Amino acid sequence: MVKKMSECPRLKTCPFFNDKMASMPSTAELYKKKYCMTDCSKCARYMVLKEKGMDMVPADLFPNQYDRAKKLLS
Repeated sequence: MVKKMSECPRLKTCPFFNDKMASMPSTAELYKKKYCMTDCSKCARYMVLKEKGMDMVPADLFPNQYDRAKKLLS
């Protein structure tokens, strides 16, 4: 059984939320609840970060862009 994380370790320092989502607070909150506070392993940004490192995470990669993350990881 895979243990789900309760909060992403990058939540407070994630540049996507701290820079890109400032103009969309409602959308940011939805993403944070779904990806950052429930199970960050489903976040496209976290997937790339974990496999390739922070430098390889595109600034404009949204948490729900799984297909794009898979391309970056292949």
